[in-house]
Amino acid sequence: MPPDVSDAATDTALLPRNLSPWGMFQSADIVVKAVMIGLAFASLVTWTIWLAKTVEIRRKTAIARQWIGLLERDTRLIEVEQASRDGSDAVAQIIRSAAREATLSGGLFDDGLKERIALRLERVEAAMSRQIARGTGVLATIGATAPFVGLFGTVWGIMNAFIGISEAHTTNLAVVTPGIAEALLATALGLIAAIPAVVIYNHLTRVIAAHRALLGDASAMVMLLVSREGDRSLLRLAHAAE
Repeated sequence: MPPDVSDAATDTALLPRNLSPWGMFQSADIVVKAVMIGLAFASLVTWTIWLAKTVEIRRKTAIARQWIGLLERDTRLIEVEQASRDGSDAVAQIIRSAAREATLSGGLFDDGLKERIALRLERVEAAMSRQIARGTGVLATIGATAPFVGLFGTVWGIMNAFIGISEAHTTNLAVVTPGIAEALLATALGLIAAIPAVVIYNHLTRVIAAHRALLGDASAMVMLLVSREGDRSLLRLAHAAE
């Protein structure tokens, strides 16, 4: 048999029959397999956080808009405080915090009360903002590190390819192909994990910023309500003096 025909037959025999992603994963080195599994898990975490945060933010935004609609009406602080007693959302806590400070101040409406309520509302807003942003840092970590983890798998796969070439003392395609295929698959998984994580992180950052602005509007409405309560008290005192 001519040498060329013999080499071709050897290449055909040595080439892996399954070069699908699953086949490449099964034939990969244990280190490359660990990298691929880690990247697949990171991708799953990314989409889980996206789904959970999207549902959470939409629900809390809808509740906050309902509260703002109530605060815009001609109502009293004690009335909205009673309506918010069973609520655990951010705006309900803002209302209860303002009502609590008004109660501790003995119902005396002055500039000092407004400052104390404003401080309380700032603390509640900050706490609620941290709560709603919880988990988004994981997306930033995945987006920043996944490409490098995939690159590590790529380097390891190429190292295996060169080791295979050295051990077989040949440069035929059958020796080089598996390691290169594993390397490229690890790179692809790194990008698959990183790109959605970055996009989703940026999207959630914008949505959370909008929600924070909504909480700021709710705090402003509560302060306006407190200011109106104080003006009404002064008006009642003026009528009594007359």
